[in-house]
Amino acid sequence: MRAVGILEYGGPDVLEVIDRGIPDPGPGELRIRVAAAAVNPTDLMLRSGELADYMAAFEPPFIPGMDVSGTVDAAGAGTLFALGDRVMAFVNPFRPQSGAQAEYVVVSAADTVLVPPGMDLVRAAGLPMNALTAHQALALLGLRSGATLAVTGGAGALGGFVIQLAVHRGLRVVAEAAEQDEPLLKQLGAEIVVPRHAEPTDTPSETPAAAASLAERYRHAVPEGVDALVDAAVLGEGVLGAVRDGGAVVTCRPGALALPRGIVRHELNVMAYPDKAAALTELAALACEGLLSLRTDSLLTPSAAPDAHRRLAAGGVRGRQLVVFNGRRETTAGS
Repeated sequence: MRAVGILEYGGPDVLEVIDRGIPDPGPGELRIRVAAAAVNPTDLMLRSGELADYMAAFEPPFIPGMDVSGTVDAAGAGTLFALGDRVMAFVNPFRPQSGAQAEYVVVSAADTVLVPPGMDLVRAAGLPMNALTAHQALALLGLRSGATLAVTGGAGALGGFVIQLAVHRGLRVVAEAAEQDEPLLKQLGAEIVVPRHAEPTDTPSETPAAAASLAERYRHAVPEGVDALVDAAVLGEGVLGAVRDGGAVVTCRPGALALPRGIVRHELNVMAYPDKAAALTELAALACEGLLSLRTDSLLTPSAAPDAHRRLAAGGVRGRQLVVFNGRRETTAGS
């Protein structure tokens, strides 16, 4: 079978279309004939070698990808799915079989749900990983209806799901955006959109000074401070000024973080999120109701994976890049 493979760590050009044997499912597992698999920031980290410690026990080639859609092709003992079922799943790439970007992938049945009737099978691949991460972020915070939530990186895949899910749960959402993204954030449901840059000469958004400046603009919009913040843009300590005393922050990556004024930190780890199937079932239903948006940027052939990594690293991608194996294949951007 064809797969996107990493034979050695490095830049996007180390990605190759390789040939691997078709895997067999074990007890509690399903084999999916893949329609599409999404490209995620974790894929870039895996390819570059940032996650080499997690892969040290396995031999390359490694296959990236953490979410997938397709049809059940084979089922191990103890599973309740039928052959031909349309499904989507969260995929653990830190295992001997690696990740989702292949013609066939074996997944845990516990991390798999049916794709609802009417949902496009290819586009469904854009839901599992980021939507589950957004679901976990709000579960960790446990905010009551009416609370105020700030979201950095709201125009991205994770941030967008956080905004829509938070609005559905009755939260008041404040998010930052570049000027061209303000209409998108309003469409997603943000009540207040804070300008990303104070002036055209503002320092780059990833610097601590820029994060602190952004925190000031959040405080201007919400003088008492927000109840919690989901830092989907990974801005770090500087943006914590937006949070009220005793509030909370959800971070997307590990690492030291100084917490002032009694702010509580929650760290996302979607790999350890329990009962993914129940959360995915809820998320799929919300997507079918139009309450979560399956924003698709482009449908790509496996050989276009290096370009997808370059675009994601450059920033500004406003939907999911989907690598298509057994479905429609396009290289143009879409919505």
